[in-house]
Amino acid sequence: MRYVVKAVSAACVGLVGVPSLAQVQQREEAAARLEPVEVVGNYDNRVGSSDAASAGSFTRQLIEARPLQRPGNLLEYVPGLVVTQHSGAGKANQYFLRGFNLDHGTDFATWVAGMPVNLRTHAHGQGYTDLNFIIPELVERVDYFKGPYYAQRGDFASAGAAQMFYSDRLKQNLALGTLGDFGYQRALLAGTASLGAGGLTYGLEYQHSDGPWDVPADYRKVNAVLRYVLPLGKQTLALTAMAYDGRWTATDQIPQRAVDAGLIGRFGSLDASDGGESRRYSLSLDYVAPLAGGTLRSTAYGFTYDLDLYSNFTYFLTDPVNGDQFLQADDRRVYGWWGDWTRGDEWFGRPVQNRLGFEWRQDRIDPIGLYATRDRERLSVVREDRVVESSLGLYAANEAQWTEWLRSIAGLRYDAYVFDVTSMTPQNSGRVTDGIVSPKLSLVFGPWARTEYFVNAGYGFHSNDARGVTINVDPVTGEPAERATPLVRSKGAELGLRSEALANVQSSLALWYLTLDSELAFVGDAGTTEAGRPSRRYGVEWNTRWQPVSRLLLDLDLAWNHARFTGGDGGAGDFIPGAPDAVAAAGLSVPRYGPWSGAVFLRYIGSYPLTEDDSVRSQTQTTVDLQLGYEVLPRLQLRLDVFNLFDADTNDITYFYESRLPGEPPEGVGDVHFHPAEPRSFRVTLSYRF
Repeated sequence: MRYVVKAVSAACVGLVGVPSLAQVQQREEAAARLEPVEVVGNYDNRVGSSDAASAGSFTRQLIEARPLQRPGNLLEYVPGLVVTQHSGAGKANQYFLRGFNLDHGTDFATWVAGMPVNLRTHAHGQGYTDLNFIIPELVERVDYFKGPYYAQRGDFASAGAAQMFYSDRLKQNLALGTLGDFGYQRALLAGTASLGAGGLTYGLEYQHSDGPWDVPADYRKVNAVLRYVLPLGKQTLALTAMAYDGRWTATDQIPQRAVDAGLIGRFGSLDASDGGESRRYSLSLDYVAPLAGGTLRSTAYGFTYDLDLYSNFTYFLTDPVNGDQFLQADDRRVYGWWGDWTRGDEWFGRPVQNRLGFEWRQDRIDPIGLYATRDRERLSVVREDRVVESSLGLYAANEAQWTEWLRSIAGLRYDAYVFDVTSMTPQNSGRVTDGIVSPKLSLVFGPWARTEYFVNAGYGFHSNDARGVTINVDPVTGEPAERATPLVRSKGAELGLRSEALANVQSSLALWYLTLDSELAFVGDAGTTEAGRPSRRYGVEWNTRWQPVSRLLLDLDLAWNHARFTGGDGGAGDFIPGAPDAVAAAGLSVPRYGPWSGAVFLRYIGSYPLTEDDSVRSQTQTTVDLQLGYEVLPRLQLRLDVFNLFDADTNDITYFYESRLPGEPPEGVGDVHFHPAEPRSFRVTLSYRF
């Protein structure tokens, strides 16, 4: 097998996902012990490429080959991760992984160009991960990790994490235009220009879509990226600026009984004024330099994020006159700085690498509010707060190659948090501090017969909403409220293997286990905390890449999960709502066959419980997407993307809760509420590279 160790651009560095010097050395030593066979594919899951069977990378080739319905679906290329949507196009997606309904990002940490995306103490959901500002054509690669086994990763990373790297320099400039069903329009201009001693990479995007909804979404976004990379001898500086603005009308989930009674159609809405607008502006500076015999990588960043989100999930349950629409408003400034220093050494004649790092972040949110509204007009204030949330993480890790067949990675991380809340309700104001220690350990055995074996274990955590940490009284009823635990412990372990025993096949298998001390969550829709029980999850994942011939790539990902609550009286049942039992994805792609290229991808989401007693479950979901490309002229390509090829009548997401329609009992009616998957749609793209 011919192994190519891909060099990581000095400026294209993030907090996670950077191969260490010892890892590179290990890959080279592993390659020397194996016969040369070339495997090229959509994923980079080679023997010697990572510290766990469930970690890996996917490449620009996959991003270009796979139909992409929305930017957040980039995370769906992480094996076993599901990305859906339960509201308007401009809202953060809904994520599922390893038996978690991750809501909009809790317990999955996402980084883009060295900056965290998860928003803590967010108006709508803890760890809110809005990826609408991503320009996929600028993404060079994505590294993904699962489980709390990595010292470099802290908050929100219990189930997993992903690091997206933007290109330092595009090989070719790109201009494209896309037209599609449901009013879809997109235009993009991207490229790299020499500027002084460095290179300026740019991207400018416009997009509009109405969707299949009876009330048009009228989603409009403008997006821009500028990235300047300047080599300075052995040092590198990179300055990245981003700007995003989006606004939309939303069709939220709807009750099944309203559709059955003919009140609305499957793509109908019960509140045509739902929707929102969001803005994100950021500036970051990357610095890479030799230091004390090692390498220092560091990024300082600042960004603003504003969101006004109007939703109505229960219709007339709370307010039978004006309806239950509410506004969640979030206006924040985020400042951060992280650094990571690594140095190779020898212990007893064996190579080791030591790593030290820090991660500082402060979120200043003023205001963060929940308001009762009607047709986007404010009626009253439910709660309004000012929050300053600060954190400092310190970590150390040691990687040692003890023998030709044994490597260890031991790490220790400490995180300290300060939650400072000033509330309109004085009893809910306060200042709370907390800290947590997270040890990590991984052992890697082999390779033997082109197969390596992994044992991984670690402690992790996620932070809770600052408002829930300091709350004393319910802002609606005035009754005493239970405070949330500031930092919730997770514990995980994994056994895995990665093999290339078969020619032109890369395959990995992982058996994993994860517990949470408590699934306490702040309920942004109500402005109160909800105390969840401890939980336990375990499962198995199998991922395989096969290249039977040079022009054909096959991908297959299978995951089975078991998720249950483990504490409390269990009277309601132990099932965790929203946790799929099984997930599968399969892809077939032909990167090039003369002027043609093509790909087809299948996604399957198994049924999941909607109630803790498992009395109501969702339907399964299977969709197939297709892409077909043709090079009309050199550098001029015509591409057809077909989403939901077989027009499957499925739902993106399903819930069960009480809501009230006009004329129904005051206590409401328990019902299935769903957001349908979009029907078959076509998009045609004409692109020119120059």
